[in-house]
Amino acid sequence: MKKEYFKYIFSLLLFGSNGIVASHILLNSYEIVFLRTLIAGLLLVFIFIFTKQKISCLNNKRSFAYIAISGFAMGANWIFLYEAYKQVGVGIATLLCYCGPVIVMALSPVLFQEKLTKVKVAGFFAVLCGLFLINTQAISEGKTWWGLFCGIMSAVMYAVLVIFNKKSESVNGLENTTLQLLSSFLIVALFVIFKQGISLHVEKSNWIPILILGLFNTGLGCYFYFSSIGHLPVQTVAICGYLEPLSAVILSALFLNETMTPIQIVGAALILGGAALGESVFQRKTIVN
Repeated sequence: MKKEYFKYIFSLLLFGSNGIVASHILLNSYEIVFLRTLIAGLLLVFIFIFTKQKISCLNNKRSFAYIAISGFAMGANWIFLYEAYKQVGVGIATLLCYCGPVIVMALSPVLFQEKLTKVKVAGFFAVLCGLFLINTQAISEGKTWWGLFCGIMSAVMYAVLVIFNKKSESVNGLENTTLQLLSSFLIVALFVIFKQGISLHVEKSNWIPILILGLFNTGLGCYFYFSSIGHLPVQTVAICGYLEPLSAVILSALFLNETMTPIQIVGAALILGGAALGESVFQRKTIVN
């Protein structure tokens, strides 16, 4: 069990450092995501074959379609998120993206026939208040509307990802993640081709952070994550999951000199607290940023 805890917490810290690693890559956000999904996808395919996993998604075409849509949403989520990293900073972008689960929670009565309890409503309004405080302060500091829009859209795509992932209940674990990454790569590759064709120029100095992001932060992180959560209590997975956005905020302050005003700190607390409050009564199928 100690090994599973270590793998899970280590994967969360890897995910939390994504923005730090990406800040050293001098490429457009969609180019970073293209290379990230390509490298991580190939690694997970190798792990999937090496560990002799079985393909079960082909037995359920509906679940396969749900996973594909979820993967497309993940690719879009990462494009918006990495653009937000560049525009408004890693800490704020991560917090905006983390409003995604609360969107799912708000839609759960319609999508999953789950009751909208007072606790859920309280968590939802706490997140809205936190979102308002962070955005208002960011605008007053001269942050771009485009960056804030990308942060919010990353949350919307995160919600779409979770919704369709939750519907694909018959396909889980490493198979689910591998298919999502391959679907993400496909949609991002089409976007890159549409934007600039098949040409992609990468400076030699960028390859080290690109490989770290693809192989370790995404590929290895996903493998550790999905190979450990099945052995851990659900409440532990939900509570410890908040190490990801928390570590992203702390690491961005330590390594990127990003600072948060007292108002933004209150906003961050409301977003994380509201999301945690909703999560206590709504167990989502957790995914990766």
